[in-house]
Amino acid sequence: MANPLRGFSPEGGQAYHGVMQDDSTPPNTAMLPRHSRWVRVLKTIVVSLLGLVALAAIALGVGYQLVQDSFLRPGPLPAARALVVPKGNYDQVIGSLEQQGVLSSKRFDDAVFRFLMARTRSQGPLRAGEYLFPAHASAQKVLDILRHGKPILHRLTIPEGWTSRRIRAAMMDDSALSGTLPPTIAEGSVQPQTYSFERGMNRTALLHLMQRQMKRRLATTWQNRDQGALAGLVTTPQQLLVLASLVERETATPAERPKIARVFLNRLKLDMPLQTDPGTIYDLSGGVGTLPRPLTRADLKVPGPHNTYLNHGIPESPISAPGRAALEAVAHPAQGDWLYFVASGQGGHNFATTLSDHNHNVQHWHSSQNPTPDRAPAQATPSGQAPQAAAPTAPQTAPQPATTAPSTGPAAP
Repeated sequence: MANPLRGFSPEGGQAYHGVMQDDSTPPNTAMLPRHSRWVRVLKTIVVSLLGLVALAAIALGVGYQLVQDSFLRPGPLPAARALVVPKGNYDQVIGSLEQQGVLSSKRFDDAVFRFLMARTRSQGPLRAGEYLFPAHASAQKVLDILRHGKPILHRLTIPEGWTSRRIRAAMMDDSALSGTLPPTIAEGSVQPQTYSFERGMNRTALLHLMQRQMKRRLATTWQNRDQGALAGLVTTPQQLLVLASLVERETATPAERPKIARVFLNRLKLDMPLQTDPGTIYDLSGGVGTLPRPLTRADLKVPGPHNTYLNHGIPESPISAPGRAALEAVAHPAQGDWLYFVASGQGGHNFATTLSDHNHNVQHWHSSQNPTPDRAPAQATPSGQAPQAAAPTAPQTAPQPATTAPSTGPAAP
């Protein structure tokens, strides 16, 4: 039903085109259309922002996955290799690893490695050295090796009884060492043992380490020596070192070293010449310590600082690098009255306290070796001179860690 009052004005009956309102009628909503437009705009903006955030999240997820894949996937190295990482800045280190096929040289992979290397800088610097990289090492594994891996250690073994010339040659031949060495190394100054070092270690630095080791070993041995056994015979650490070098070259059998040391001490006590072949061989070989032929009786007459057939007492310098056992043998010699020893023909020596027993042992050596007259051990004579028909020596070879060199030991007093 139509409103009867619509269009009627109480003041004069003129038409009224508005709408009658009372207190219960809602407020004027003439502005609602504009407000709705703003709401729609805001909604659009919010939805767009949420879409951008979602797209960014997806992009970040994809990017993270790509970075993870680049960092963790197997690398290009086809097989395990020991490689040298040079000293230098990050560009040089990364470039070297890419050139050697350890890291991928693709631009994205290179950028990922650099980014993660920078992000994890607090875990430590990259270290130069020689490392073993496993086959197909990932970028993560490579970075871990460069920061926390243990460099490859090279080893150089100096056997007991080596001469300084042989030691120097071995050090110069080792390609893992760098630098050079003095023209000569003091005989007996190097401690025989196995030394571990990283590639590139300076040769002179390693030599100084070897010499410090020997110096400490000699000092300890001297401090703990049997003073009663050495009293008046061996009065300085240097003399102990020299005698130990002779003992070292006489035998590689541990049980015999204290007995040979005792023979030398007994002879010194009686002012007898030591008459040990290795000293003469050292002089004749120019410090090499071996001869390409057997020692002859004529060789024993050749003057030399270590010829203990012509010279009495302890030589002034060693003839080799004695090991700990030889040093201890001189510092703590065996108890006994032996004055002679000769090769047994079975890898060791026979010891004797009397002239007749020694000559018997020499004959035993004759029967076991069937030597030629020029190089057979001589029988001792009461005058202390070896017979002219034979030299008091048997053929010698350079001692090795697990071998025994034949030797005759001292001849007659």
